[in-house]
Amino acid sequence: MAEAHNPATYASWERARAQAATLGITRSELFPALAAAAASQTTRQEILFGNRFNGQVIQDFQLALELNYTILDFGGRSGRINAASAQLLAANFAFNNSHRNVIYQVQRAYYSLLNSMGQEDAARASLANATAVQQAAEDRLAHGLATLPDVLEARSATAQADYDLQAVLGSEEIARGDLATAVGASATTAIQVQPLDQVPTPESIDDTVEQAIDRALGQRPDLMQQVSEIRSATAKVKEARAAYYPVLNLTASPVIPALYGLQSPYPWTHTADLTGTLAFNLTWVVFDGGARKSRLAEAQANVLGAEAQANVARNRIADEVWTAYSNLNTAFRQHQAAIALFQAAAQSYNAALESYNYGVRNLLDVTAAQRTLAQARSADVSAQTRVLTSLADLAFRTGDSLGANTRPRP
Repeated sequence: MAEAHNPATYASWERARAQAATLGITRSELFPALAAAAASQTTRQEILFGNRFNGQVIQDFQLALELNYTILDFGGRSGRINAASAQLLAANFAFNNSHRNVIYQVQRAYYSLLNSMGQEDAARASLANATAVQQAAEDRLAHGLATLPDVLEARSATAQADYDLQAVLGSEEIARGDLATAVGASATTAIQVQPLDQVPTPESIDDTVEQAIDRALGQRPDLMQQVSEIRSATAKVKEARAAYYPVLNLTASPVIPALYGLQSPYPWTHTADLTGTLAFNLTWVVFDGGARKSRLAEAQANVLGAEAQANVARNRIADEVWTAYSNLNTAFRQHQAAIALFQAAAQSYNAALESYNYGVRNLLDVTAAQRTLAQARSADVSAQTRVLTSLADLAFRTGDSLGANTRPRP
């Protein structure tokens, strides 16, 4: 949905189309240019002949064609065409990269919404736990087994849990608007998503970091765009070198005139014939004050600069993949730790509440266990969505998100 409706993909597509048109303009230099012109004019004047003026009228009709063609330019046109072709390829890779960015934007917004929904469930469960503790405290107070400060403490914990729930609900509304915007819809559009507990979460990946880096260097569209810039700069060097050689042009201008004339006291007369010119023009710049040398030096420097930029991009991509891979492995470990923490906190809370009901533990122990359980439940949700987000980040950094498999296999 996002790839079809997000404005960013439209913008990059139109830029690619414009570059394709630029290539077509450049290729047109390989063909002759033919122009046609039709002209008509009437000339009326008085001509002095002897001792009198004679009126003269000339009606001129002309149909002219002009053909211009560059026969030889020693690689100038081919250099421009190669540069435009490379720029078109770069625009296509930029279009692919726009899709990669849109996919990643949607993935992050999607998992952010899943996290908010999971946090809502966790907050409601924490509110239910706090309510249960409050009910237990009020029951014990009614039977003379608890004090009023215990009940007030339990009510305070319940109010805090409700406050946390309201904050989570606000974050969920924002996350829904972010996801709708990412897919190119209005922020008020309601999008149904899969609940977090139904999303499979892998525990590891089989790929090594070296394999991930190699894959990124072979398929990242922004790196391919840099390589296309090198090709474009190299083609411009060829164009700059062609300026040292002559250019041979052909110009053909056939003209078909039709002349009608009247000169008093003689009758109308008419003539028509094929006229025109055929010319070969050889242009060779002998001296230009070093302009050609400077243009060639500029083009060569641009090649070296583009190569350096590509090397910078390779190093940056390798570092991005390394960081994403490390973050993913950290997320795997944190997820396992969060599961263990949640299980332990749940057991601790249940034991503390049961002990409190039997009068063995005090309320402060129960509320502390309840807060620990709420934090553990929230951490469990965050750890699971962090794994999903880290998988999306690694797919984004390697360029896998553009393929059929958007995530590494678990």
